Amino acid sequence: MAFIDEAKFFVKAGDGGNGCLSFRREKFVPKGGPDGGDGGDGGSVTIEASRKLASLLDFRFKSHFLAQNGTSGRGKRMYGRKGESFTLYVPLGSILKDAETGEILAELLHEGDSFVAAKGGEGGKGNVHFATAQNRAPRIATKGEPGEERWLRIELKLLADIGLIGLPNAGKSTLLSKLSAANPKVAPYPFTTLEPQLGVMNLPDSGAYIIADIPGLIEGAHTGAGLGHKFLRHIERTQILLHVIDASTPDEQPLEEYRTLENELRVYNEELMDRQRLVVLNKVDLLEDEQRLTALQELFFKAEGVRPLAISALTGQGLVQLQEALGEMLTEREA
Repeated sequence: MAFIDEAKFFVKAGDGGNGCLSFRREKFVPKGGPDGGDGGDGGSVTIEASRKLASLLDFRFKSHFLAQNGTSGRGKRMYGRKGESFTLYVPLGSILKDAETGEILAELLHEGDSFVAAKGGEGGKGNVHFATAQNRAPRIATKGEPGEERWLRIELKLLADIGLIGLPNAGKSTLLSKLSAANPKVAPYPFTTLEPQLGVMNLPDSGAYIIADIPGLIEGAHTGAGLGHKFLRHIERTQILLHVIDASTPDEQPLEEYRTLENELRVYNEELMDRQRLVVLNKVDLLEDEQRLTALQELFFKAEGVRPLAISALTGQGLVQLQEALGEMLTEREA
């Protein structure tokens, strides 16, 4: 199933029904007065956040969302029926913008957050409202107002507890599959993952947490290189950033890859530097000996003050310790 994280769509609220121009026609009421009823209000289009959705896939197949018109009033003071409103459900983390101006209209972050994207038109008034002492037989009734309509743009920023970030082919997808029940595509070449992947990690003492594998980070990503800021924005609402570094690369390349990631995050959004971060050296099963691993860990600590965990997502080495560390960080965040 494709992951869609941005779309443009049209919403149209229902028009109000027309008011009725009518007079009483009863056998024993020769001079009956006005009795035209009001038109019904048009339905509105509301957009609501739901945790049951994970992407904007529905927008691939449909781009126009309409509410129902109100019906016109009738004689005998019969009011028109209100148009049925339409509710459009979107994932948590959706940002709604005016498609023409780019103005942010709403951010739907929590379950049940909603925004009235187009308000229904008010129904017209029947001639019963216009009777006066001077004009007891008014031939006036108003038309219903048109419902609002507009083009909107929706962007999705994933809401995740843990975000896996790393250069292409660092082993993030394999790690996601081992920490959760997710089944992402895994292959030994860069850019295997072209769209964010989600999984749920269950920790016995802490609960269930959402993990997002966020692809596309290479040097220059903040300028649009690689998959660029198209996926960088998904990091903004991730609580803990898990740096996945390929330990099997030669010399000081693992440290340089870490610095590349940190710089891309800093340039894209300085606030990301305040997030909790954890660094893991992956693929340690490919190292020739323990001395290389010890040297890398000391290099990271000496250069950046970071003591990375050693893991192998492929063999499972170090994953228990990683889950424990993440559990502690998540517990501290919730305290």
